Amino acid sequence: MNPRKPRLAVLLGDPAGIGPELVGRLLADAGTPAAADLLLIADQGELQRGMDLAGRRTTVQPVAGIADADFTRAPEGTPLLVDYRGDTSGAFARGVSTAAGGRYSLDTLAMGLSALQRGRVDAMLFAPLNKHSLHLAGMHTSDELHWFAEQLRFDGPVCEFNVLDGLWTSRVTSHIALREVAEQITIDGVTRGIELIAQAMAGAGITRPRLAVCGLNPHNGDNGSFGREELDVIGPAVAAARVRGIPVEGPFAADTIFLKVQGEQRQYDGVVTMYHDQGQIAMKLMGFWRGVTVQGGLPVAITTPAHGTAFDIAGRGVANPGAMIQAFQLACRMACARF
Repeated sequence: MNPRKPRLAVLLGDPAGIGPELVGRLLADAGTPAAADLLLIADQGELQRGMDLAGRRTTVQPVAGIADADFTRAPEGTPLLVDYRGDTSGAFARGVSTAAGGRYSLDTLAMGLSALQRGRVDAMLFAPLNKHSLHLAGMHTSDELHWFAEQLRFDGPVCEFNVLDGLWTSRVTSHIALREVAEQITIDGVTRGIELIAQAMAGAGITRPRLAVCGLNPHNGDNGSFGREELDVIGPAVAAARVRGIPVEGPFAADTIFLKVQGEQRQYDGVVTMYHDQGQIAMKLMGFWRGVTVQGGLPVAITTPAHGTAFDIAGRGVANPGAMIQAFQLACRMACARF
């Protein structure tokens, strides 16, 4: 039995999108205060706006800063709030990408990382970001995962994992042009992808997960007729991972493997894909409003909803909090596994 509840930093993400509303709905959910102690790092006005969109104001306990985040001094179940806006000022634009929204996102993410590094929290949950806004604000990495690694001075392998109803997926390549994928599929890269997801699932309390690996080419290459990556690269990588004790099989044709991971007859707990959309399309079709992204490989636990900022419905009060709640629950499990 854990001696205490997990402690989570919770961030609004890009204020131009549905993030503030999602956080408001998370705070209003009856299961939230019982599951974790929350440290909200957010502009107070934006947080209140999110609560209003969610239809419920949640009482919070203001604190001066990260160093003052003492959960024992707040009433049970009351979130702490660091009222923090970073280097932005003035009203945020709504429903569009802006440098101001990206700057606010990066500033609050940096504060959340500081809370993790100082041991004030056990995990971090952030609402959706907008990559274009982040790049407008000066982020020079391809995505937030590699920005996190840079901020943490972490030079080990990293990978985004997507989680849906207990099914995990990872990918060997991520945010690159499709024409560049094949040249980056290597034995070491595929083996590393298998090892990363196995380690991450173990860190979430899933022991000896059953893993499947996708091929790259149509019909799994058809014995070399449509490409040899399955024979020369992916197959040997799977064999190497099995030698290291990882229960993994493949490669499998990408257009059928996801039929084997649905329902009560699920044959595998995780799938390693070769590129971004190979797994993302399947996962989002199976449960767009329940999917979670894990910032995998990092020395800290960070989760976020797998969907985006939904600029088209921002401010309308109709955002679905399903993925945010799932991301919260997974962050709690990952945090508890680190106690």
